[in-house]
Amino acid sequence: MSMDVAPRLDIDVLLDDPQTRIVVCCGSGGVGKTTTAAALGVRAAERGRKVVVLTIDPARRLAQSMGIDALDNIPRRVDGIGDGNGGELHAMMLDMKRTFDEFVEAHADPERARAILANPFYQSLSAGFAGTQEYMAMEKLGQLRARDEWDLIIVDTPPSRSALDFLDAPKRLGSFLDGKFIKVLMAPAKVGGKAGMKFLNVGVSMMTGTVSKVLGGQLMRDVQTFAAAMDTMFGGFRTRAEATYRLLQAPGTAFLVVAAPERDALREAAYFVERLAADRMPLAGLVLNRVHGSGAEQLSAERALAAAEILTLTGDPADPDDPADPDDAADPDDAADPADPNDALANVAEGSDPAKNGAGAENLADGGFVDPPSGNAQARNPSAADPDVSPTSADTSAERLAAGLLRLHAERMQVLGREQRTHDRFTALHPEVPVAQVAALPGDVHDLAGLRAIGDRLAVPVERTKRAG
Repeated sequence: MSMDVAPRLDIDVLLDDPQTRIVVCCGSGGVGKTTTAAALGVRAAERGRKVVVLTIDPARRLAQSMGIDALDNIPRRVDGIGDGNGGELHAMMLDMKRTFDEFVEAHADPERARAILANPFYQSLSAGFAGTQEYMAMEKLGQLRARDEWDLIIVDTPPSRSALDFLDAPKRLGSFLDGKFIKVLMAPAKVGGKAGMKFLNVGVSMMTGTVSKVLGGQLMRDVQTFAAAMDTMFGGFRTRAEATYRLLQAPGTAFLVVAAPERDALREAAYFVERLAADRMPLAGLVLNRVHGSGAEQLSAERALAAAEILTLTGDPADPDDPADPDDAADPDDAADPADPNDALANVAEGSDPAKNGAGAENLADGGFVDPPSGNAQARNPSAADPDVSPTSADTSAERLAAGLLRLHAERMQVLGREQRTHDRFTALHPEVPVAQVAALPGDVHDLAGLRAIGDRLAVPVERTKRAG
């Protein structure tokens, strides 16, 4: 199966569609999700959309490439984008703890909010509890969508060991905060002082006492205080997680799975495509980054290596001082044939024969000369102007250079072959998934020009020709 079998993903059609309100870039780590999200934002804004890019990547690369000193939890306008066509580009970086704090402040009265924000267990939970970053990314997405200030939101999903964490973590955190364990921890505060519930209270106290021995008394008290303060908010976590899922499943959302043409990245991409389908989430297609190309794909790696070997052999002259070299022996068949018009050396020698021309070396054919050390007539070579460079050594250097270039081309063609086979396996599993291939850039992306170049390559397919065998 050829790489051309997969349908092409038309990025500009996706970005220009006013019904497209959310684009989610997801995939495994290190495949260029952040750069892809930023490039999509730049391209959409310059085509007239009002865009905000939400990145989760803590690196300063994105801010620097957009000409912003730093990104934070507030959308910042990017200058010089969309001027004159009504488009705008804003960028922000998720501040996980600040987003969690905003959630608490929005859903609790001021006194209870202060108690929650000061609680040590909450501070640990909001700063690094498993799944918090993914949950808060979706919480921030919901906030941005509710404000309705932008007609396109592009989300760069959190880097994680598995792309599935992005889908699973919000539910896991919502289930934990709204789960049985937290409710049991809240039970002492709820049933305290009620005579009818004394028996239950004793049972709960025994259980929490056992947990305290495992976790530590102070941590247990912090958790119980946190649970009591969050009592009125726990139902909201599950509700908002479900609302986020509905938002991601809505027709105006488009998922782009980002990958590189490598086995592990495309295996993860295939797994993610299947998961999105199982969760009924709208997949727009696959973005394949860093695809290599060649301007001479008709020359296969095998033919390039064979040509390099021939040049290496012909460019390695025999050592005349080596008596064991059979090529040094005189070969009567190698003698110059004056009757042969193709024998340049014979023709030159014939023209310089004093017996026939009545003159010495001065009567050589035009462009000829006599080599003083050997006395042999030779055709003049450009390298003869340099007494230190013989024609043989100049030819050998050129042949070695050509052989080296052919070997480099062979290595590139082998890389292309591996990329094609890897992509073909993905296409065989998911032939219905549209693909946008992004040709590899020679360097890193560090400014708006680089992001525009990525956007252009996203919109223009990588041309592949049929390789010669």
